[in-house]
Amino acid sequence: MVAAAAGVNDGRAQSSITVTPALLPDVPLHVAVVRPVFVWGAPGIGKSSLVRSFAASLGLECVTLVGTQLAAEDLIGVPELRDGRSRFAPPEAIARDDAYCLFLDELNASAPEVQKAFYSLILDRRIGAYELPAGSIVIGAGNRATDNALARPMASALVNRLVHIHLRASPDDWLTWAVGAGIHPWITDYLTQRPDHLVVAPPKVEEVFSTPRSWHMLSDALRSYGDGIPEETLRLLAAGTLSPGHASAFCGYVKIVRHRYSLPAVVRGDARWPAAPADRDLPYFLAEAFRARLVKELPADRDHASPAVRQFAHRGKALLLDLADVSLECAQLVIATDDAGAPVLPSWFLVEVSRDLPRLVSARA
Repeated sequence: MVAAAAGVNDGRAQSSITVTPALLPDVPLHVAVVRPVFVWGAPGIGKSSLVRSFAASLGLECVTLVGTQLAAEDLIGVPELRDGRSRFAPPEAIARDDAYCLFLDELNASAPEVQKAFYSLILDRRIGAYELPAGSIVIGAGNRATDNALARPMASALVNRLVHIHLRASPDDWLTWAVGAGIHPWITDYLTQRPDHLVVAPPKVEEVFSTPRSWHMLSDALRSYGDGIPEETLRLLAAGTLSPGHASAFCGYVKIVRHRYSLPAVVRGDARWPAAPADRDLPYFLAEAFRARLVKELPADRDHASPAVRQFAHRGKALLLDLADVSLECAQLVIATDDAGAPVLPSWFLVEVSRDLPRLVSARA
């Protein structure tokens, strides 16, 4: 769960050993009391909130210093005369009598002189003559340069004195938290069906992208408007918080919820693929849901398919044909390969599709 990876000192921190939010507190619980910890992770996946929650679980106040908002003198303090001698008076935010959690957020994004000012707090647990109270813990956090976020080189001496933890987002962890946190049910229901839409890698251009934080922001906006939110307003909010493809799919899902469309009804034959111009976004969401169901229910080997599964596969081929009549692009989406060009659906099903669709077209004609 813990790793200090090559490239960590210049912000390119990567690790094949990562930890999910549910497991993260276990590491600082045993480590942060004796050594400072640094949490790496992409923007918006909950690093800051996890640190604050961890501190609260220990009964410690969490004092946050944001590296990008500080100058060196904000940490070192200002000189004062005492008994004819000068000494630096540390800032009030740091100089406390009781143990606390010192959270150095965006540590590796701060200017070099600010990082140097952090050294004594991290390495010696003191700043000037002031020493952190016994029982205090120090935790830092930051993004990586590979996240297209601001990240400055971290001195190797500092890197070597921190225990590095690499955090990854977990849909299961986030959904468990979301239910108790009052996240809008449209969002929790949608992400239950599309957990892969919870977070994406930050784009290389200035474009909105999906993260747990952005879904939370969208939830707050939906709560503010209420379930009667106009469709155009919903599109505006989704486009302002989510990756473009996710925003379109989410709006399609909400329309399905509102208009009682459902994939099970389409599969049963009780409903058809929506084809009205006003519903042009719905086939995309239903096509992705259909693809996910095929992936889930069809075995890799046709010989392992039960009669019911084979019947579903046969029905699936007919549904693909109907979907192609509505949108060829959506039908292609169902059988498309993954990003690496590898088939997602079982090869035996794809072979049957290529073999039987011409026959189905001919029969219907």
